[in-house]
Amino acid sequence: MQTLKDVHHQFAVYFQNQFLQPYIYLVSKKLSEGHICLKLENLEKEKADLFENWQSYLDDTEQLEREDIVTTDPNGYQPFVLHNRRLYLHRYFQYESRILRRILLQISHEESFRAERIRALTERSQFIGDLFRDEGLSEARPDWQLAAALSAVLQNFTIITGGPGTGKTTTVAKVLALLHSINKSLRVALAAPTGKAAARMAESLKNAKLGGSGELAAFFEALEPSTIHRLLGFIPDSPFFRHHAENPLNFDVIIVDESSMIDVALFSKLLDAIRPDTRLILLGDKDQLSSVEAGSLFGDLCLAQEQLNIFEPERLKLINSFVDEPAKIPLSAAGQLQHPLAQHVIELKFSRRFKDEEGIGKFSKAIIKNDVSVVREFIRQERDGHVAIDTQYSDDLFSEFVQGYERYIGEQDISLALKYLNDLRVLCAMREGPKGLYAMNLKIEKYLEGRGLIKVDREFYNQRPIIVTSNNYNLGLFNGDIGLIRPDKNGVLYAWFENKEGEVRSYSPGFITHCETVFAMTIHKSQGSEFEKVLVVLPDDSNSSLLTRELLYTGITRARDFVLLQGSEDVIIRACDRFVERASGIVERLNQTEA
Repeated sequence: MQTLKDVHHQFAVYFQNQFLQPYIYLVSKKLSEGHICLKLENLEKEKADLFENWQSYLDDTEQLEREDIVTTDPNGYQPFVLHNRRLYLHRYFQYESRILRRILLQISHEESFRAERIRALTERSQFIGDLFRDEGLSEARPDWQLAAALSAVLQNFTIITGGPGTGKTTTVAKVLALLHSINKSLRVALAAPTGKAAARMAESLKNAKLGGSGELAAFFEALEPSTIHRLLGFIPDSPFFRHHAENPLNFDVIIVDESSMIDVALFSKLLDAIRPDTRLILLGDKDQLSSVEAGSLFGDLCLAQEQLNIFEPERLKLINSFVDEPAKIPLSAAGQLQHPLAQHVIELKFSRRFKDEEGIGKFSKAIIKNDVSVVREFIRQERDGHVAIDTQYSDDLFSEFVQGYERYIGEQDISLALKYLNDLRVLCAMREGPKGLYAMNLKIEKYLEGRGLIKVDREFYNQRPIIVTSNNYNLGLFNGDIGLIRPDKNGVLYAWFENKEGEVRSYSPGFITHCETVFAMTIHKSQGSEFEKVLVVLPDDSNSSLLTRELLYTGITRARDFVLLQGSEDVIIRACDRFVERASGIVERLNQTEA
């Protein structure tokens, strides 16, 4: 129930229209919860959040169209927009509209390049065959990486989605190798929502080792990762960027990783700054958590079609002409397609990191599909070597896990210490509470201090691991960067970070004004990161709306080798049953092919 001190209530009563106030209140509240708009068909269940004298106004939604400050014209300039039975703040309707317009513009420009691009692919048949030759897979299966890569070459707008280990970055590396063979002066931008994710993508591309030691290797080595904000030209204390529709980015290819983390405002500004003839490739996992701010645009775009990986017969024939029989895409993937995103969203289905029939792979799939029988099977079994579930929140198991932090503390070489630090992490569903981020960091500090390994005697104590929580362009440190407090050879404490070249640099801690201890971090903050071992700690309140299958899936899949999940059976089952649902109009508007 709302209160008079509620910020959404204060916003609503600013508009001196008693009929509109409950609608404005709900639009504002929904926006704070990540929704782009208010769906009018869901109003009945929203009444409980309103003052009683406001509730009756929700029964007459037709009057909304007659209100002066509400417009039904997509090009109107009133504070609120009513469209497809959804009520928006004007700014967020424009964000959504711009995204749709720019995507359709990118796609419409592909037709003029199609014949030329097909010819370029055909001329490089041998190169493509070598690029996608058998990678040691033990069984025949459709080569969705090839399908995604060729589609990304043919198109100006491509989404490649898939879970951990499905080869999203490897696919992009092959796309770049192929495009470089066509255009030696190819201009490429690599970006991600966080500096950490951007650097990891660039590192993965270089580690793909497609270039050998020649010209292609030098091309990959020269790739420079960036945050999206930095790519667009961040202007301090301003919501605007240097690059926009009138001053677009000058690249042939722009690749954005961890796209599920991008909110609607940044998504809109990114698309607005891309030329229609530039290839845009968005990478991400559609099953991961959405952005912290409003919108789940990446997930919406991935789920806009009833079925992914369906191609027009001619496209399917072209793709299959480059591979041998075992890797061909089945003919069942052919169809006559009407959806504007048809063929532009490709899902990679085979994980080279996790096995579907055991461990993290099987458990994470059961979570995202809400397969209760499989989830209960994991809860009630003993460790399978990769997944352990502790429904009793055992202090012994907790201590056994965090004991792993002793390795970085005992390592004298700072570069190795940073690596060992990032081999494991405790992940929390929320920040507050006895099982939250702050409590877990404090608990780990007390454990390590009790063993005489650290001494928490000041803010920046020796061996304190820290995570940067805001971009610092002057220092070259970005939100999500992880460092370590240690003395130099003179005994002076510094913060040590590894840059994208793998070099360790030191900074005076006093200059790092926004940072936190990072023995534990939130699951949200962990997106874009990977660790050998992960401990996921869930709160003991199964009614928490924050606990969703997407949250649990994201936390579990941060582990490369082993995950320990602490949570009661009821909490885990309830989390799997609850899913993130964010209101937007993008799916319906795409189906109407309007922008």
